[in-house]
Formats: sequence, structure tokens, C-alpha cells
Amino acid sequence: MRTEKKILKTKFLLILFFLLSQFFINSCKYTDRNTIAIGLNASPITLDPRYATDAISYRLTRLLYKSLIDFDEEFHVKAELADWEKISPTHYRFTLRDKLNEFHDGSLLTSKDVKATYESVLNPEKMSPHKGSISMIESIEVVDQNIIDFKLLYPDPLFPGRLVMGILPEKLIFSKHNFAREPIGNGSMKIIDFRNESHLKLLRLRDNKIIEFITLKDPIVRVLKLLKGEIDLIQGNLPPEIVAWLSQKKLIHVKKKVGNTFAYLGFNMEDPVTGNILIRNAIAYAIDRESIIKYVMGSSARKAEALFPPEHWAGNPNLTGFNYNPEKSKILIRKAGYSDSNPIRLVYKTSNDPFRLRLATIIQNQLNFVGIEVEIRSYDWGTFYGDIKEGRFQMYSLSWVGLKMPDIFHYIFHSKSIPPYGANRGRFIDKNVDSILELAKSEVSLEKQSLYYRDLQEYLLKVLPYIPLWYEDNVLVSRSNIKGYTLSTDGNFDSLEHVTKK
Repeated sequence: MRTEKKILKTKFLLILFFLLSQFFINSCKYTDRNTIAIGLNASPITLDPRYATDAISYRLTRLLYKSLIDFDEEFHVKAELADWEKISPTHYRFTLRDKLNEFHDGSLLTSKDVKATYESVLNPEKMSPHKGSISMIESIEVVDQNIIDFKLLYPDPLFPGRLVMGILPEKLIFSKHNFAREPIGNGSMKIIDFRNESHLKLLRLRDNKIIEFITLKDPIVRVLKLLKGEIDLIQGNLPPEIVAWLSQKKLIHVKKKVGNTFAYLGFNMEDPVTGNILIRNAIAYAIDRESIIKYVMGSSARKAEALFPPEHWAGNPNLTGFNYNPEKSKILIRKAGYSDSNPIRLVYKTSNDPFRLRLATIIQNQLNFVGIEVEIRSYDWGTFYGDIKEGRFQMYSLSWVGLKMPDIFHYIFHSKSIPPYGANRGRFIDKNVDSILELAKSEVSLEKQSLYYRDLQEYLLKVLPYIPLWYEDNVLVSRSNIKGYTLSTDGNFDSLEHVTKK
């Protein structure tokens, strides 16, 4: 295949570049032992957990703030700041575990801060994208300094798992403090400097080590700085062939773990072309996911048919997605009224990350093969993500990270979750989907809820508001003197709380 030949040529050129680049690495400049530097492919959009929806922002806010609850590696809810009891199906009581829990400004974290945080998310004027996930809250009542009650409009057995928002100080919420740039939380780390968007410095409180995040959009630059010792580790967002090449270097360690980062193609359902189910099906059959995973991603991914992998308690192991079938794709294109003389023309938006742009180019070639003309438009992360949130696209590719709760389906696909009230970025409206989501929400049994979500995922494959691509593995590349970093399934940065530098 021509595509495979191009892939092999690209691999060779990249490896050759690396070999040649070694002639330019004449000296090493190591970060000091008190600083651990991490190379990022993009800067965080915000450090305010009420508005963090992109992967990097979410991962960083976990270090800066603590939430009432969290999840273990098997996606079971566990206590973080608070234990809870279900007083009735619509009444949950949370009790703060550490009565001396302090924010980074020295003030004590109390029930009032919990109430203020969640009420600010529920406030429609604040336009938090997380409002929809807690819309079942009727009232929040402070019992005493350490106890807080949540009253619900209807029973929700998933409710404790919804309280993953980092807690903010009440007094700073009311004073309209700029949490996006000057976070004040009670996490394991606090901010030192965020004056430059490409450099974020945090202080690890247990030992006063500096954790520095450096944005380097070009993966080649990130790797060269890793080899020079200017950064200590890189998690994800590196081309597989570069990872393979690095695994042969003596001073570099490579770790991999199967992940649940979900990659997909999204569509604008209000667009006359991408809003056509025949066209979306044609695109799905035109993409050779298996070849991309094998030859481009170095087998560091697995095919996806839905948001959740089949092993998740709400996943559906019986889904059969779209196998590569270009001839069927061409038939669907003709059925939709298009031809060589009247071709489909699409604009495909993506970030300017080189690897993401490369994947987009391969998908572009595969769609061109069946007669779909695709124009790729790539932007810096902030511009690209802003366009997606505002619905300025025909087709785009993105990933969901850290998915744990099936309420994500409501957040992405319910008609009431169109931004800014959720992440229904494609303006997808389907009465059947809304109905299934409402039935799942009203079901008190998790086992029965899972049945609704399995049915939903099967239905979504039929109406296709998005095309599932794959679940990406998590990959860590670090210098050999970095110890104690454990990869998580969802790709968070939590291990930075424990990592050491020898």
C-alpha cells in the first residue's frame, strides 16, 4: 500500500534525523537535583478545576487541589477528603476526614468551602462545563464545620462519584479570585510561578522539590532536551518510532501501560455534509484503523468501539464496529448523491502537534482514496480547542482522558449538554439518546444502569455522532535517574507526588 510505504519512509527519516542530531549534542545540561522537569506538548488552558476540561489542565488540577472523592485504578469510588453515607436515595452526607486540612494560603478547609465550590459550579452565570454532571443537586446544606449534606432532585446511585471537583476557598470564590492563573488549593503541590504560559513551576510540599512543566510543542525538541538532561521525563505524545529508538539509549528508560485514553473523530451535526449519516458511515468504513495502530502507532493502542473499553463495568464487550471496507464506503458516497464530478469536500481540524497532524494526514489520504476531499487545518492547541468548544468545525479529532463514570455520556451526548453547559460539541440532538440517558439516570441499580449504557453505546454506533478510533497506551520516557514514577490507566500525573531524582 502506498500509505504503508509513506509510513515506512517517515519512520526512516525520523530515525535518521535522530542519528544526525547526536552530532549536535556535545554537552549535557542537567536540571538540578531539587528540580524535576516534565516536557509537555501543550500548555494548560486553565488551573481552575471548575473549567478544566482538556487533559493537561485536568491532570495538573489534581496536583493542586483535592476533591471529596477519587477513583482507584479499577474505577471504584474511594474517599479522598471525605467519607460519606447514604441517608436516603436523595440524601448524602459527607464528613471531612482531616479536620486540620489547610489550603495553600493557610486557611482551614471546611464544609463552607465545599458548599461554595459546588454552588459556584451550579450557578448558571459562571457557565461551568461541569454543571450538567451535578445538575441533580437540589440543595447543599452545611451541618457543621466538617459535615455537609447534599439533597438531590432524584435518586442517583452514582452521585458520590460525581464529586471529583477540587475544592476552592469560599472567601476567594466570593472575591472572584483568578484561580485559572493563581490556584489556591490544598493538593500535594502549590504554585510557584505561572507567569510564562510555557513554564509552570509547582512546589511539592512534602519535600520542597520543584516540579517544573515545560511546554515544548515539537516532539523532536522535547526528546533532544530529554537527551541533554534539560528535562527529566516525557509522558505520552511521542511518535512510536521515536519511543522505540529511545528505548535503545542507555540513559533512557521507557515504560508502557494499557490505557483508556479514547481517540475519536467528531462531527458537526448541524453541517449539511457531516450531519448526513450516510457520509459519517462512509468515513467510518474508509478508515483503516488496524493499519494505523500497527504501522503508525507501533501497536501502542487497541481498537475502540465506544467511549468505555469493554472491561469497564458500563462497557459493552459485544460491540462490533466498522471494519475497513473502502468499497462499501464508495457505495454509501454515491447513495448520498456524490460522485467524481460532485465530490465531498470536508475541512478537518486538528492541533499542530506533529504526531496528531501526521495521523490527520493519514486519515486524509484514506478518505481521499474513496473520493472524499479533505482539507486539513491545524492550529495551536488553544485556538484549536477554542474552535471545537464553540462548534466552529465540520470534522475534528480529539481524545477523552480520565473517563471513569458513565455520566460522561450525558455530558457529551445529551441535548442539554451543548456548550457551555456540557461537551456536546457536535450539537447532537437525538430523542432516543436523551430517553436512554434519562432512564439510566433514574435507575437506582448500578447493574440495571449498566444495561442502559450498553444499549446506548450500541445505538450510538448506529447513529454515529462520532467515530471511535482507538484507546491509546500510556507511555513514559524518562532519564535513568528518575525513580518511582508509576503510569496510571488514565494518564494522570499523580506519580509526581512520589517520584525521585537520583
